[in-house]
Parts: sequence; C-alpha cells; structure tokens
Amino acid sequence: MLRLTGFWFLGPRPPAARVAGKKLGLRKVASGVSFPGSASPKALNIFDRNLKRKQKNWAARQPDPMKFEYLKEEVGSRIVDRIYDVARDFPLALDVGCGRGYIAQHLNKETVGKLFQVDIAENALKNTLETEIPTVTVLADEEFLPFRENTFDLVVSSLSLHWVNDLPGALEQIRYVLKPDGVFIGAMFGGDTLYELRCSLQLAETEREGGFAPHVSPFTAVSDLGHLLGRAGFNTLTVDTDEIQVNYPGMFELMEDLQGMGESNCAWNRKPLLHRDTMLAAAAIYREMYRNEDGSVPATYQIYYMIGWKYHDSQARPAERGSATVSFGELGKIHDLMSQGKKPQ
Repeated sequence: MLRLTGFWFLGPRPPAARVAGKKLGLRKVASGVSFPGSASPKALNIFDRNLKRKQKNWAARQPDPMKFEYLKEEVGSRIVDRIYDVARDFPLALDVGCGRGYIAQHLNKETVGKLFQVDIAENALKNTLETEIPTVTVLADEEFLPFRENTFDLVVSSLSLHWVNDLPGALEQIRYVLKPDGVFIGAMFGGDTLYELRCSLQLAETEREGGFAPHVSPFTAVSDLGHLLGRAGFNTLTVDTDEIQVNYPGMFELMEDLQGMGESNCAWNRKPLLHRDTMLAAAAIYREMYRNEDGSVPATYQIYYMIGWKYHDSQARPAERGSATVSFGELGKIHDLMSQGKKPQ
C-alpha cells in the first residue's frame, strides 16, 4: 500500500510452476504466472504485478516474518470464523493469494479435506505456516487461476484481491472454479484504510513540494463490492465491513511494518521516493493530528468481508414478482389480530 524506498527493480518473471495430475483440475491453457505488466484487455492496468511479486518475496525472506504478520493472521482467523458458520464440510478448497498460509493455520481437517494454496510469490509458498490439513502449493497469479471449471467446494482469499488489476475478472474466475452451490469467502482492504497516513503525506508534500502524488494505493468502495460480486455471477451475497486499529510508536514504524507485510505501494503512477524533509514533516503532522494520549499514533485498516455462492437449483430463490398474497400495508395489522385471537386472512 505504501512504497517506502526506491530499491525495487523491474525484471522478468520466473516460469510458472506446474502441478501434475489429472485429478487436480488444472486448466492446460492457463500459464499460472502472467508476464510483467499483463492484465485483462478490458481491465485497467493500475498495479505493477511484477513489482508486487518482488515485494512479497522480499517480505517472505526476512529473518522473522512473523513480526509483521499480526494483521494478516487476525484477518485470516476472522475468515475461518465465517467458514465455520457454514454448516457443511468442504472436501476440496482453494486459497487465492494465500501468502504464508494465514487461513490454513486456523482450519481443521473435519471441515476442509484438502487445500490448494495459490500465490504469486514463490518464497511465501516455500515458507508456509504449519496446518493440520493436507495442502498443495501452486505458484500462480490471482488474475490467472490455472484450474478447471467446477473444481472446488470452497474458495477463500484474505487481503490479496486489492492488488489485482482486473477485480471483476478475478471474481469471475473464482466463480468459474467453484462447484455449483460452492461458496466464496474473502476479505480485502477497504477505502478508509490508512487514511491517517494518506492525509499526513498529502499535507506534508503539498506544503514542501507544492503538490502531492499518490503514495497509498487506491481501494475499492464498499458500495461497488456487492455489484462486482453480482456481476461475476454470485448469488446470496453478504458484504460487511470492519475496522482494525493498530497503534505504532510513530509513522516510520508503521511504514516499516507495511514493507515487512509486503504491502508497499506498487501502482504504476507511484512516486519513486520522498524527500527527507517531506517525510519528517509528514511524521510531525501525523503525530499532531492523530496522536493518542500515550504518545503512540493509530493506523486504521478497514476490512471488507464478502460471501457469495455459485448458483445451484437447490438454493432458495425469491418468489416471482406479483405473487404475494399480503400487502405491506396489512402487515401492521397482524399484531392487533393476534392479540384479539384472530387468524389473519
């Protein structure tokens, strides 16, 4: 979400990893990992996916990556809570943008039989967290899922889809690989994420440099998310929002943690770096505007949670228009009729 320094460089992607086996439901036409800067022809090319892969690989190679994973582990556990709310078992599941397996570590083998973990960063897949369920790791881009139609009973995704260029296309691919009556449960950062940091950087850059450039990546609005899920073909939609506030000693500690999470900005229109005096001014503005009583500064992460089902004939459907036998105007009379011991007509 925030690019801290200018040391990231452009380079070719490694060849896509392939998983053998006909029973795994892999699509032969999909290459897994896309070429640099690729996106669907109809999609806006906002993010440098090659740079994002490098950022996530760098974060996964750190000596103590768990130091920066507190937010992803928390959101992963909340997604698992929603999985357990669905009263069924899932023999085959897929985690899109799994990272080091922040969802898998909370799952049990009674609920999920086998989990495919897909991520763009090979170092993250090499260092996945322990879990009691059988897993298969696949190196692939979230924008190009290499699986056949009607493969998975459950698809999950945690804090990954906000970096894809073609979010509608990614949701359509998720629905494509789901079996009929399969469910997608996901989470992504919302529009108010890091508003304190965004505001502080804009004010400081405007004051010191006479204008500002985007340093925090753009996010999807919650009002659009339900529409995108419906457009992708999902039914029985649920979208809710939550906020997680984390306190830091200062702005620079927040920026260090963002880099350690692999969440630095990778937008094509990002500014390579900020001047030192602009950064110091932003830190002072951040502290002045948002400081807590104990001297720490808060950072707000807005999380959108979404649930969507792939269509099946067994699912409940709304009645046909005009088939109602009672008008809304008569609903207010039900209490009076019941209190008089009469059955409503």
